[in-house]
Amino acid sequence: MNMPATDTGGGHVRLRLDIAYDGTDFAGWATQAGHRTVAGVVDDALTTIFRTPVVTRAAGRTDSGVHATGQVAHVDVPAGALHHAYPRTPRPAEPEFGPLVRRLGRMLTEDVRVRGITRAPEGFDARFSALRRHYVYRLSTAPYGVEPAQARFVTAWPRPLDVGAMTAAAQTLLGLRDFAAFCRHREGATTIRELQRLDCVRDGHRIEVLVSADAFCWNMVRSLVGALLAVGEHRRDAAWCAALLKSTRRSSDFAAAPARGLTLVGVDYPPDDELLARNLVTRDLRTADPKAPDAG
Repeated sequence: MNMPATDTGGGHVRLRLDIAYDGTDFAGWATQAGHRTVAGVVDDALTTIFRTPVVTRAAGRTDSGVHATGQVAHVDVPAGALHHAYPRTPRPAEPEFGPLVRRLGRMLTEDVRVRGITRAPEGFDARFSALRRHYVYRLSTAPYGVEPAQARFVTAWPRPLDVGAMTAAAQTLLGLRDFAAFCRHREGATTIRELQRLDCVRDGHRIEVLVSADAFCWNMVRSLVGALLAVGEHRRDAAWCAALLKSTRRSSDFAAAPARGLTLVGVDYPPDDELLARNLVTRDLRTADPKAPDAG
């Protein structure tokens, strides 16, 4: 087994957690009083293990009903409590936090898994060190709806969709833009984002919308998909979609797509020796946005 994690400063050790969850029965990622959330159940489990309160911070605060296969979070554990992560009898060649991953697997409900835990490199922050987030929105236009095994993760769409028209409209939205028309209002929060990918792909009845950006504001991904669906049904055109970027408030011309089709599939980070610099740049850019990025 690797040597135990050491104090990284301030009396705490920062750990990186890679997390997956079925968001159907969660009220989103962020802890909310009186609601079951992903952060809430993970925090409770880790607090029980380390016998001291700990709080996870995520790369993206997904909305109610949104899923993840590639969520990344970090947690700062008091150095004096870290020994609770190690078993009395370690397994040969097991990763340092393999026992902690196995223990969480027993403690957590089946709809959330901590897939891996490692010591975070210097300068790592799950939110501020991230270069970009990747989401996939999945739809089915099959006349029978969605296959039962996928029903919690794919949105059934009852009308035909012109994927070519959606693709053309998507290209008008790429780049560093003000996405106010696609974001639920949050006082003091910036809506300027760099949308790096917005692709629509069809495979038979299955349609996937692939979305990547440096960050996402509240409700942005589902709103982008909702606008593209209006174009795909020929209720709107690409010019209308592009014109939305001129708006300074959330548009009422279209509805956000349902949460169930959306999954956070990955978060990109720079090399370890560039983490701290990225952290500082992102914090400077987001000074007008006091809350973590949201999606959904």
